[in-house]
Amino acid sequence: MFTTKNLSPRQLSALTALMLAVPVGCCIALIENMWMGLVSAVLFFSVSFFLIAFVLEWFIYRKIKLIYKFIYQTKASKREEVYYNYILPKKSIDEVSQDVERWAVQRSAEIDLLKRNAEYRKEFLQNLSHEFKTPIFTIQSYVDTLLGGALDDPAVNKRFLENAARNVNRMVHLIEDLDEIARLESGEQPLYKQNFVIQDLIKDVFESLSILTTEKQITCSIKKGCEQPITVFADREKIQQVINNLVANATKYGKSGGTIVASIYKTDEEYVLIEFSDDGIGIAEEHLDRIFERFYRTDRGRSRDVGGTGLGLAICKHIIEAHKQIMHVRSKPDIGTTIGFTLQGKREG
Repeated sequence: MFTTKNLSPRQLSALTALMLAVPVGCCIALIENMWMGLVSAVLFFSVSFFLIAFVLEWFIYRKIKLIYKFIYQTKASKREEVYYNYILPKKSIDEVSQDVERWAVQRSAEIDLLKRNAEYRKEFLQNLSHEFKTPIFTIQSYVDTLLGGALDDPAVNKRFLENAARNVNRMVHLIEDLDEIARLESGEQPLYKQNFVIQDLIKDVFESLSILTTEKQITCSIKKGCEQPITVFADREKIQQVINNLVANATKYGKSGGTIVASIYKTDEEYVLIEFSDDGIGIAEEHLDRIFERFYRTDRGRSRDVGGTGLGLAICKHIIEAHKQIMHVRSKPDIGTTIGFTLQGKREG
């Protein structure tokens, strides 16, 4: 079925001019003769075509040109002026409509993203305020108590000063973690990549955290079949920090007598996948997309009571992304959690 939906302005002009010229030519042919009617129809078609094309291209498309400039919100370059003057008039109204619809969808997505980012910033500032206020108010209360007379009691003043010192250390760790994230984001913290065996590093972390895992009777091991040494090319110190955070988290939220298992796989000739699995409290599905955000803590079990600054996983994510790799998480409440990341395999030469 014939439709004018996808006609360009010039095709539409020609169709309109033809619809006008045929009746005029027929009338003149009846009044005068066939040749006179044909000549009149051709002349009328030519004049009508150029007139209608002028109206469409130089009036309507001037308005459309303004719409495109509004969409892109930039002063047109020479290349864009060529587009507006020669390519845009060849587009059908339907194509222009599709361009505007695509822009509207993109704009809507950008607005949604800005709203989400604004909400995240609001939550971040609230959490940051809370993280700082808690130790500050605690220190203030200890100092006020000491100044109020407790300083003269040796049994009290030492305990109060020790508690104040712990809260000062908490603030120092918080500031250091925030500073590290800022440097990672800005790219100011360079990576010193080298080849090393990832299993050796994992064993070192297991050993360094053995006091924590022993307290909860948690067994740390490398998955059977993954013991064969695999070399990766990365910043060893930074990856040690990532693994340390992941194992420490698995210990905090793991169950007494549980397990933490490391798995290492060569996904292909270029990349290596490293995963850490626990059988702890797990994470509800609605929280999985946000656990790498700064200060984000789930409602169930992952409270400030277990310690930490709430920035560990955020730092892990930034370190892995600085390596141009990705992190992922799988979890189920009361079943456990698996967090993993990829690294570049051994670099030759």
